Amino acid sequence: MTIAPSKLNTFLLFKLPSAYLCGVRVKSIDKNKCIVSVKHRWINQNPFKSMYWVVQGMAAELTTGVLVMQKIKESGKKISMLVAGNNATFTKKATGRITFVCNEAYLIDQAIQKTIETKEGQTVWLNSKGINEDGVEVSNFNFEWTIKVKN
Repeated sequence: MTIAPSKLNTFLLFKLPSAYLCGVRVKSIDKNKCIVSVKHRWINQNPFKSMYWVVQGMAAELTTGVLVMQKIKESGKKISMLVAGNNATFTKKATGRITFVCNEAYLIDQAIQKTIETKEGQTVWLNSKGINEDGVEVSNFNFEWTIKVKN
């Protein structure tokens, strides 16, 4: 699969329909960062009339996961990937359009290089920040990805 926003959004529809139905969409991806956005709507709100935290988590994880997928593809190696841990903080009610950005692709490059060289599994922590339309951070997610060269 080509790593492009339109292909990724189609992938969401068929493989992660809950994310797609909640409005999670990849906006852009390049060698250094991935941007995903989601708009607060009735279907993704909590009882407090803001975006449910798990919807924010889906969007944040997607920013990191897409970069890992892209970097694995670029390596030309068969490498497995899995989320081993995560944490998050929430600082403001998430309303309107929230944009998540991960720009830590260089960390993935280092981990992939090391797993190829050593044939041992590696972990990498990636951060994704959720920013509202006013430029205010509403949430901050960290995901621990494990990667390993397949035999």
